[in-house]
Amino acid sequence: MIAATTKLTREEVAHIAALAHIALGEAELALYQEQLSAILDHAVQLQALDTDAIPPTASVLPLRTVLREDETASTLPVADALANAPAVRDNCFVVPPVR
Repeated sequence: MIAATTKLTREEVAHIAALAHIALGEAELALYQEQLSAILDHAVQLQALDTDAIPPTASVLPLRTVLREDETASTLPVADALANAPAVRDNCFVVPPVR
């Protein structure tokens, strides 16, 4: 468990920045040291809450699908699809190879 008040050191912030491949100056190290420490303090407050009576929740929104039903429909005729193609062979588009 995280201590009641968590104060990250400059070295810890520099280590976190190095893991994230972020170069930080001295002013940024000081700023992020305070901000990250405040975030950890908020996490401590959240851990103190009793959530035993609250069931796990994946979403607060009702379950519903946003997809439409599949429906068959007519397709574009091959001749129309290939009408403006610069090159066609065996009812397929001809494209240059990828190198």
